[in-house]
Amino acid sequence: MKRKVTVFGAGFVGSTTAQRIAEKQLADVLMVDIIEGMPQGKALDMMESACLEGFDATISGSNDPAACAGSDVIVVTSGIARKPGMSRDDLLKTNAGIVGSVCEAIRKNAPGAIVIVVSNPLDVMTWLVHRRTRFPKRRVMGMAGVLDSARFSAFIGMELGVSVKDIRAMVLGGHGDQMVPLPRFTTVGGVPVTELIAAKRLEEIVQRTRDGGAEIVGLLKTGSAFYAPSAAAAAMVAAVLRDEKRVTPVCALLEGEYGISGVFVGVPARLGRGGIEAVVELKLTEAESAALRRSAESVRSNCALLEKLARPGG
Repeated sequence: MKRKVTVFGAGFVGSTTAQRIAEKQLADVLMVDIIEGMPQGKALDMMESACLEGFDATISGSNDPAACAGSDVIVVTSGIARKPGMSRDDLLKTNAGIVGSVCEAIRKNAPGAIVIVVSNPLDVMTWLVHRRTRFPKRRVMGMAGVLDSARFSAFIGMELGVSVKDIRAMVLGGHGDQMVPLPRFTTVGGVPVTELIAAKRLEEIVQRTRDGGAEIVGLLKTGSAFYAPSAAAAAMVAAVLRDEKRVTPVCALLEGEYGISGVFVGVPARLGRGGIEAVVELKLTEAESAALRRSAESVRSNCALLEKLARPGG
């Protein structure tokens, strides 16, 4: 039986994610969006490229959320894009309403799916999807860590003039200003990056990683990143559908790991056909642990804020 991936949201991130999944021939892809004609038109355009790109996966579009029925994996990209001067927290209330409406369709029509959340603010939206779908924690994850680590790798590669294929980067924590890049666990051809880049310059690269999304927003003026986010989402879909057992940082629900409970935050995890099959606990220094806890508490406070806003009069 053919595998099916549904992508909610046919904007730049969603449509590019669908394109990458199809071109990798991971599954047939359905894009769902509320704008009539947009997912259908983009799907047709992609299908007309199939003979040129050499893929046999089918891509279709729909305005009916119930069409996600039978999906093996669902990627949630729905929501407004981040604008210049807008923090991730500014997106909270608007995107919570949009993502929340998607959850009911997922719960009713695709009860066995694994859900990958891309919508921002990422960590809070992942928490919301888990809460609204009531899926097991292993089947709900956020994309942040894969993207943040990719950005860290890109900046290191630019600095050293080496192939990014030889770089293994690690970024934990929330997907925002308090993410926790870990140079100590980042290597280039197996060599710790701390031995290749001076401490002061490395800290500048770490800060650029934290500001990676905002830097692109500032340059684009009227949009936000979508090439790297879609590549990160497609890589996670591949890890699940191909049962790759890849260890990569993802936004996962912690229940005691790293001394943190009840919050979704970026940590290394093994991804396979079951979703998040295990959280990998690194031996962090006290400073690294403290930074991760601060990041987790920031996510927790935003979840509490969302709950407050959801109450009548909130």
